Amino acid sequence: MAGGRVALDAGWLLLVVLVIALACASGIAARRTLIERGGGTVDCGLRRVGDRRWRLGLAAYQPGELRWYPVFGFRLRPGEIFSRRALTVVSRRPADPVEETSIGSGAVVVECDTGQAAARIELALSEDALTGFLAWLEAAPPGVAEFR
Repeated sequence: MAGGRVALDAGWLLLVVLVIALACASGIAARRTLIERGGGTVDCGLRRVGDRRWRLGLAAYQPGELRWYPVFGFRLRPGEIFSRRALTVVSRRPADPVEETSIGSGAVVVECDTGQAAARIELALSEDALTGFLAWLEAAPPGVAEFR
């Protein structure tokens, strides 16, 4: 009888864990959908130059800035915001095999200057996303004030 009770308790515990996992996954998916409603979003890894760890996320193009959201989280605020006028591409290269384990195969790593003191970042993008990113950077009219 005690063995049946333990099995029943374990079953309920498993059910609770599954419900919590499903709720978390649904929340993350709903958040991503809300972020993507603004249009102009791509999967994008981010790290500061000198850091070893990539952070996976979603980049959203806005008229005057690039907003980066971490992939795992519930906040609708971006984790990082970069001014479009100050953002410049310094270099680009294919991801090395060690990086590909974190950011996926076929990614291109783009080093960018953010215009802030000693604040260079690296973005990991697919080839298609890189084309869109470069077009977005170059499409800004010169001398136009940032949109907010």
